[in-house]
Amino acid sequence: MNPGTLFDRYRELQLYVGWVPSDADRLTAAAPLLEPYIDRLVDDFYAEVEHHSGTRKVITGGHAQINRLKLTLGKWLRELFSGAYDAKYVERRWRVGSRHVEIGLDQVFTNVALSRIRGGLVRGIQESWQGSEEERNETIRALNKLLDLDLAIIEDAYQAEYSARLQRTERLATIGQCAGGIAHELRNPLNVVKTSVYYLLNARSPTEEKKAEHLRRIERNVELADGVITSLSNFARMPVPELRPIRIEVLLREVLELNPVGEAIELELDCPDGLPPALGDSDQLRIVLGNLVRNAREAMPEGGRLAISARAPGEYVELSVADTGTGIAHDDLIRIMEPLYSTKARGLGLGLAIARSIVEKNHGMIEVASEPGRGSVFKVRILAAPTGTEEDEVP
Repeated sequence: MNPGTLFDRYRELQLYVGWVPSDADRLTAAAPLLEPYIDRLVDDFYAEVEHHSGTRKVITGGHAQINRLKLTLGKWLRELFSGAYDAKYVERRWRVGSRHVEIGLDQVFTNVALSRIRGGLVRGIQESWQGSEEERNETIRALNKLLDLDLAIIEDAYQAEYSARLQRTERLATIGQCAGGIAHELRNPLNVVKTSVYYLLNARSPTEEKKAEHLRRIERNVELADGVITSLSNFARMPVPELRPIRIEVLLREVLELNPVGEAIELELDCPDGLPPALGDSDQLRIVLGNLVRNAREAMPEGGRLAISARAPGEYVELSVADTGTGIAHDDLIRIMEPLYSTKARGLGLGLAIARSIVEKNHGMIEVASEPGRGSVFKVRILAAPTGTEEDEVP
């Protein structure tokens, strides 16, 4: 965290616990009384560390490390009574939490360790106090406020560092998952290319028909490999959409022309007259609808019905793509648009993730409803173009 931001946060927490300048004065005045107790508290602290496996495991440097840590803890305790609770003080407290994550110390031990230190300091004040009972109690209250602030900053740092580490771990896991998916998707077409090249190089007197067949296989599988790379590129670097009015019927017919559903599938297209133009990037939305049509087609390998309709409820134009295919299981349904999650034996699991990313960048939304064995319905909502805007002739 930025030091300036961290100190601002600390001052906000001071207000929350009711910290006032007189609290700092009281603790500074108590410093001479507590000095004789600090070394004993440090020794007690590290003696207790030896009794617990959760804390003992982080001591990997033997007595030399313990001696260094004792010096650090002694300095930390004396700083409590320095009166200088500035940005540098807060940053040092923050580093304590970060360091605990680095060495693998469970956060719960930070809490109980500070409780142990708190008890020792309070006993020191009670035993050595020579003033009024009221002033002694005010000093103890000031100490408790300061220790609570220290603990809040340490825990905040601990959570921030832990979250950062968790994100790095998740990113590495995602990279590994992505690498595995890419390897799987590229290995198959490359193996086909390899076998066809081997045949063309080593076959004795192959017929022209056989040569043409293997060249077609090479071309087809190079296109498959290129499609995988294109999908990844589209997902990683989808450009900012150019929002223009789009004639939905023209867009849908073009998508169906580029993605024919086949003779076994009954196609129903319902795009009523008078439908207002949508506001979006036609090239990007063509990718979304093409993906939905292909998914619907693949969900009905034995044939079925594909119903595509458009409506204009309120400020949106809503497109619905409904099939009578295999449907999606409930457990898959809640994750179906996550990157790299696929229900297909082959597939990177980027198609629907790309579709959702595109729709959201076009200020729209996409949702799905499905029932295994009865089919799926995908709905895409895009903002309607403002009245009076000129429609694109070619979406």
